Amino acid sequence: MNAPLTLPAPAKLNRMLHIVGRREDGYHALQTLFQFIDLCDHLTLAPRDDGEIQLTSEVSGVSHDDNLIVRAARLLQQHSGTALGATLTIDKQLPMGGGLGGGSSNAATALVGLNHLWQLNLPLVELARLGLQLGADVPVFVHGHSAWGEGVGERLTPVTLDTPWLVIIHPGISVSTSGVFQDPQLTRDSRPITMARALQGGAPEWRNDCEAVVKERYPPIAEALNWLAQHAPSRLTGTGACLFAAFDTQQSAQAIAQLAGQHWPAWVARGLNTSPLHDALGYL
Repeated sequence: MNAPLTLPAPAKLNRMLHIVGRREDGYHALQTLFQFIDLCDHLTLAPRDDGEIQLTSEVSGVSHDDNLIVRAARLLQQHSGTALGATLTIDKQLPMGGGLGGGSSNAATALVGLNHLWQLNLPLVELARLGLQLGADVPVFVHGHSAWGEGVGERLTPVTLDTPWLVIIHPGISVSTSGVFQDPQLTRDSRPITMARALQGGAPEWRNDCEAVVKERYPPIAEALNWLAQHAPSRLTGTGACLFAAFDTQQSAQAIAQLAGQHWPAWVARGLNTSPLHDALGYL
């Protein structure tokens, strides 16, 4: 039986996020640019021959069977018909509910890692289809490349973005994603743009349509955004609570993060075009 694997589950940022409509199923139609960063949870996967799926780490507020890691493992097990199981341990570093995609990334690392551990040899496109059953952001983590996303974020086209140094701030509160998307003041009619236009970057294209509603509903986020905007153009990722700004050098990012750290949890990260998960497993 294969030896245990420890694999990264990286965070993502939405470098921009436009809401261009509302679908009949109630979901919102989006246009976004996903980019990975080098902040990661780490998931250890150890094979079992009894078919059991066990997550040994407790995640606050999430029951064992509802955890996306467990659900991903069981979904892959059922889909593939394997008799193998796994013991799973998560080293959680990313804040929950921060708009960094931590839960979706954990699920994707479980799918991709167990596909490798169990020697299933399923293609990434098949794993991404499975992942979509768990959440709209799971496929981008499975595919492992910066991407232009449309639909609910699941229609992906690989792109190459700049890779700045980033200051990321978490204002220490949790945002209700459903509350933001149900807010009557939310912009839902942004004019669709082409991928080429989005890749040119800059205002007004690189904005987050959720930001105005989030700032109104959560004053601590507005305070942090206004503070960071004094140092560089700043945006929310997803529906927050995390926000970020890009810098040309690691030194300048570290200086701002140190100042931010006097008020909020803050990190310096590097933008990436390929996922650390794919690097660890040798995907091209």
